[in-house]
Amino acid sequence: MCKKMKLLKPFYIFVLLSISPYIFADSNDDSLELEQAKKIVTNLCIACHGIDGNSPLPANPNLSGQHAGYITKQLMQFKNGERDNAVMKGMVANLTEQDMINLGSYFEQQKQNLLFAKSNGENSLGEKIYRAGVATKGLPACASCHGPAGHGIPDLYPRLNSQHAAYTISQLNAFRLETRMNDNAMMMRTIAQKLTDKEMNAVADYIQGLR
Repeated sequence: MCKKMKLLKPFYIFVLLSISPYIFADSNDDSLELEQAKKIVTNLCIACHGIDGNSPLPANPNLSGQHAGYITKQLMQFKNGERDNAVMKGMVANLTEQDMINLGSYFEQQKQNLLFAKSNGENSLGEKIYRAGVATKGLPACASCHGPAGHGIPDLYPRLNSQHAAYTISQLNAFRLETRMNDNAMMMRTIAQKLTDKEMNAVADYIQGLR
């Protein structure tokens, strides 16, 4: 047994030496891509979204902790016109696909600054809509897609927790008016058109306080 182990040791060392450059190369590549993304954030994104994706302006979305795939998809849709926004279209004009992928990864790794609801906590209208929907309108619970804590599902549904209520309201209104139409199967447009202003404000406030 000891002889076999002695014979195998050189083999294991050879294998480790063979694969280690690739492991370290991948790690170095990831670090480089994040550094490149941070440079883009510093030049393009910081004024509206902050260096770490925590927006200082309630009208602009928090991006920290958001799913990388969702951010990349939105950036690509701003560029190809599927999502219409004049400011963002200008921002992404010179970004490559790899730049957008890198930005998604960068923001996903940033720590969220947790926000609080102003008035829609437990047993509020906002909570009822988020967790149960409105059956009489055929309105589904937000939690059914975005999760009980608002963390979403990567590559399918975005993270909502601690998102500025003002931004959430603006996007629900955009879906309602169909000035934003990049939702799958018109899902968000259908939902937004069933919400009253009061319900929209309440659920947006509740989402702001989710953890």
